[in-house]
Amino acid sequence: MGKSDFLTPKAIANRIKSKGLQKLRWYCQMCQKQCRDENGFKCHCMSESHQRQLLLASENPQQFMDYFSQEFRNDFVELLRRRFGTKRVHNNIVYNEYISHREHVHMNATQWETLTDFTKWLGREGLCKVDETPKGWYIQYIDRDPETIKRQEELERKKKQDLDDEERTAKFIEEQVKRGKSEKEEETPVYTELNRENEEEKVVFNLAKGASASGPSSSKPSSGSLANNALKPPAVTGPVKRKDPTLNPPKDKKKKSALDEIIEMEEKKKKTERTDHWLHPEIVVKIITKKLGEKYYKKKAVVKEVIDRYTAIVKLIDSGDKLKLDQTHLETVIPVPGKQVLILNGGYKGNFGTLESINEKSFSATIVISSGPLTGRKVEGLPYEDFSKMA
Repeated sequence: MGKSDFLTPKAIANRIKSKGLQKLRWYCQMCQKQCRDENGFKCHCMSESHQRQLLLASENPQQFMDYFSQEFRNDFVELLRRRFGTKRVHNNIVYNEYISHREHVHMNATQWETLTDFTKWLGREGLCKVDETPKGWYIQYIDRDPETIKRQEELERKKKQDLDDEERTAKFIEEQVKRGKSEKEEETPVYTELNRENEEEKVVFNLAKGASASGPSSSKPSSGSLANNALKPPAVTGPVKRKDPTLNPPKDKKKKSALDEIIEMEEKKKKTERTDHWLHPEIVVKIITKKLGEKYYKKKAVVKEVIDRYTAIVKLIDSGDKLKLDQTHLETVIPVPGKQVLILNGGYKGNFGTLESINEKSFSATIVISSGPLTGRKVEGLPYEDFSKMA
């Protein structure tokens, strides 16, 4: 076969070598050049460009080492954060994935001689949690982003509040059960056997006049009635007065059951419930970050899509540009009275309403709900950040 044949073993080997990683001993970090073999590396070391780089490095070697160390550290930590997050992982796994990139900075050019030294340095600097095991060193990235820390604190606070509510609910139920048991404990009547002294004696009972409207004053003897000597006839034969029901009126107020109290408590909880995210599609927001430049600062946009509750894709009203922003870089828009708004937080979250008035002193507004079962209800003192204009 000819030398230029595409399918020769040498041509295939050359293509593989040109794409993948090569031997570390044939790599020049100063020139960032990878040589294929020992002869190519020797020729590179004798070249004029390599000699110039060595002269520059000899003037200030510490500066070059610090530069390569910083590049290696930044790339390694960024890979750990983006690829593994805050998971605990073996340092060799991260390093092998890092060196799989062809343009990576080699550790020989840094201030750390081994991966173990670099791992210990990460632990001393507080960038990662490191621990040594029989299987080697493990590292765990520490996320110190202010937004992430704030979000974690909000989640912990909400979790603690939910636990307190559950304990309070359980306590209420227990009290209701105890109260119900105490009310049901009444004296049970004691029944005694009827003893008759004379078996031949007739049992007769007399009814007073007026006791029954249609019945006679006396009735026939009955063996199932009480004995005459056991029950004396009443001395007064006049009409029997019935008790006036107005003297002991029935209790209009019934005690609330455990279920009623739980429902009432859930309603109160819903009214005071707040979340740390408020983004919603089709609302108008204002960009308040300067990181995007003056072109987008204080510009109004419409939320088109919400991602992971805290991030939104917005479309600018004037230019039509689409941006992906966090909710910390946005704020709600307050329309003029009479316009439709959407409540974004609190007990009335998700309801549409009409802005009635604005209180500039307390930074709040009065809204009349126009959707759902609460239609017509007036909500006063709603903060600016809890509602926004509809697109």
